[in-house]
Amino acid sequence: MNIKQAKDDIENTVRLYLKRDEFGEYRIPVVRQRPIFLLGAPGIGKTAIMEQVAQELGIALVSYSMTHHTRQSALGLPFISHREYQGMEYDVSEYTMSEIIASVYEVMQKSGIREGILFLDEINCVSETLAPSMLQFLQYKVFGRHRVPEGWVIVTAGNPPEYNKSVREFDVVTMDRLKVLEVEADYKAWKEYARQKRLHGAVLNFLELKKDNFYRIETTVNGRSYVTARGWEDLSEILSLYEEEGIKADEALVGQYIRNERVVKEFTAYYNLFNKYKKEYQTEEILNGTAQARTIERARIAPFDERLSLLGMLIDRQTSEISEDMEVSDYLTELLKNLKAIRAALEKRAQKAKAVQENAKGSLDGGKASGKAAGQLSVTDMLERQIQGRKKQMESARIAGALSEREQRKGRRILHFLEEEKRRLLVEGAGSGEKKQPQSAAEFSCLKTAFDAQTAELRKRVKQTKKRLDNLFAFVENAFVEGNEMLILVTELTVRNDSARFIAQFGCEAYHRHGQELMLSERSSGLWEEVASLNLEEMG
Repeated sequence: MNIKQAKDDIENTVRLYLKRDEFGEYRIPVVRQRPIFLLGAPGIGKTAIMEQVAQELGIALVSYSMTHHTRQSALGLPFISHREYQGMEYDVSEYTMSEIIASVYEVMQKSGIREGILFLDEINCVSETLAPSMLQFLQYKVFGRHRVPEGWVIVTAGNPPEYNKSVREFDVVTMDRLKVLEVEADYKAWKEYARQKRLHGAVLNFLELKKDNFYRIETTVNGRSYVTARGWEDLSEILSLYEEEGIKADEALVGQYIRNERVVKEFTAYYNLFNKYKKEYQTEEILNGTAQARTIERARIAPFDERLSLLGMLIDRQTSEISEDMEVSDYLTELLKNLKAIRAALEKRAQKAKAVQENAKGSLDGGKASGKAAGQLSVTDMLERQIQGRKKQMESARIAGALSEREQRKGRRILHFLEEEKRRLLVEGAGSGEKKQPQSAAEFSCLKTAFDAQTAELRKRVKQTKKRLDNLFAFVENAFVEGNEMLILVTELTVRNDSARFIAQFGCEAYHRHGQELMLSERSSGLWEEVASLNLEEMG
């Protein structure tokens, strides 16, 4: 199976292992919860999918590489304990808690999340002294005398022997206690992940043209050469930073991440060509709808690889803008919940104050009672509570390893808004010199005004993004006419999560028009069957 299929299988297994009956007991007893064993070549993304599974399920993740563990660190250190049995005193051997088990409890304590995944990488590279204890652990979730807490699923990973000289092959008795998933490198599955991570366009476009260069491990006269998914992802990140700092990337840099001389030369040459195309084609002019006639003509007569590279650059640029718009939209949707909570609290307080006043009419204590009702939390107090609550939530998820980069960015945006509005309200209140109870309705009106301003700004951005998307369709229509480029454009917008959501939410007439045309064309029927098989419901 590929890495995406493995991720789905692991996610389903963890969900089922954590399913409880009506009495709160796990449906599958611990002894029958086979640890998952992810077996595959190095660098294909085994560790990355564990982070995704934990984030999507909202559970904790504790990761350990078993290669550095000795018997003592994994099982605990021995010490002498004094005991009494049937009137007789004895000195017996005890063990401190395993470092691994202790880490699980520590994450539970700090995050407040009680269920999770204990991920042990390179499980088949354990030391010789630790190997005999692994069978007990894999069957009973016990290290030494200490058990993995209930609600924690064991997932392990390892490389086949041909990739690692340290591998100790498990015997049948051990393998019979594992749920084995054999994973192979697959570019198509990795490409979906790479899109979500927004990897560098040069990396994705190069691999689209040279799929065979995605993953390879070879033995040459000069030793082992290898190209892995991990290497491409790391290279992508460093290339982006080099470009930000204006540092020239060369063969030497590429060779630090891609350990195959031929692939290094091919990618470096393509990367230079990629930057040349970006400059010569003036991609910003194309997306702004101001492309010159000679640019369109050059694209029309260009060889296929050049056309594909240009289209890839345009799609990457446009979908990056779309992703930013969708992140802002998601942030504002979440922020709206905070503001609604404040408004609901203010309305409840107003109703309570009104009731107190009505009940106290004619009473000598009426004014005092009314004042007491009014002296509740101010809007700035409510903002502070939400700030602290959001920080606690994010810290809990971070400690548990369940906070994705996207969720982190959204949380930071929300915190920035709440903190800035609280600071502004406090400054304005201090500047007015008023010592009386703040006017909550006026304060909330200020919050709403700030929120509405950001919503209006998003509408402007979306309008601009839609216009640029229309310009992209118009360019492809004019430059590539009867080619397959339109099919590629529509397909890429369909299978990318953010662009599919953007079009569903804000619309795009050109996308729907060409989508219908391509759905009816014979030449695209096979590809669209493949697109239709994707789970697009989650993207809506």
